[in-house]
Amino acid sequence: MSEGAVLHLKGRVLVGPDEVRDELWVVGGRVTFDRPTMARDATTVTGWALPGLVDAHCHVGLDAHGPVDDATSEKQALTDRDAGTLLIRDAGSPSDTRWIDDRGDLPRIIRAGRHIARTKRYIRNYAHEIEPADLVAYVAREARRGDGWVKLVGDWIDRSTGDLEACWPRGAVEAAIAEAHRLGARVTAHCFAEDSLAPLVEAGIDCIEHATGLTEDTIPLFAERGVAIVPTLVNIATFPLLADGGEAKFPRWADHMRRLHARRYDTVRAAYDAGVPVFAGTDAGGSLAHGLVAEEVVELTRAGLPAVAALSATTWGARDWLGRPGLTEGASADLVVYESDPREDVRVLAAPRRVVLRGEVVG
Repeated sequence: MSEGAVLHLKGRVLVGPDEVRDELWVVGGRVTFDRPTMARDATTVTGWALPGLVDAHCHVGLDAHGPVDDATSEKQALTDRDAGTLLIRDAGSPSDTRWIDDRGDLPRIIRAGRHIARTKRYIRNYAHEIEPADLVAYVAREARRGDGWVKLVGDWIDRSTGDLEACWPRGAVEAAIAEAHRLGARVTAHCFAEDSLAPLVEAGIDCIEHATGLTEDTIPLFAERGVAIVPTLVNIATFPLLADGGEAKFPRWADHMRRLHARRYDTVRAAYDAGVPVFAGTDAGGSLAHGLVAEEVVELTRAGLPAVAALSATTWGARDWLGRPGLTEGASADLVVYESDPREDVRVLAAPRRVVLRGEVVG
């Protein structure tokens, strides 16, 4: 669309889970519900519109081996965009992707800086690998570099025990989270295991990634403290294959991973039923492909979330949680148009009819 062009969306605009409008206009790249004076010259798009989808756990600038070049990062971002993901919470990347902010055709990114992990307790080339005495300093560094988030690795396999173990002493985590909050950043942590969760929540953490280790003992604590989870069920689906690959060397870990996988849906549904905030994230960029947000929403419904709740986890609720607007008057026109009502069948998210980013039709 040329500068000054007007876009007219006709059909059903899902402003919120309970608010539906018949049309909206895009003028100067922004949403308005008032008919503009130049309406006669507008380009019309029809269908069911949602705010641009959110992938709340994604890694642009990262692949299975570590940081990637800008061309690969661009391809990753374009793949997400074409799938309807227009807002990404980048949950840790060793690459500098700030240049993406200058590209009007690429999704918006909220960065958590680089992962912070214990020495030799995470995937090689991904994280700052440090010891507890340095945790506060590194959290402060990443809080200043990120966009309001810091990412810790809360647990990982400990080769001395052959199973998942927490990475950080309680005191170090409490001090680090307090420092992040002082600097205006929220903290999240990668956690698979059960025992790592309560100390992190009690230390004031804001979110847990994966959260496969939630139990009937820790779910009420999450609900009471308002700690969100991003289950990344499309990633958890890989646990059996990972277990098969590591069983010969770490049989306890392999058995643990299979058990976490077997109860993954029950875990997420129990958390949702208890009032724990649940958001959609794919964990794309490590070993997983980009563009999987629609599949993750389907997985949330398989876990038992109602369709509208699963949609909210990638649209209205996710944007509110991240402090970004949806389809409100004057907001940037970041939206996706579908053939039919996604509340009736969330699988329609896999087939966007139109993708509009900053008021431009980009897909």
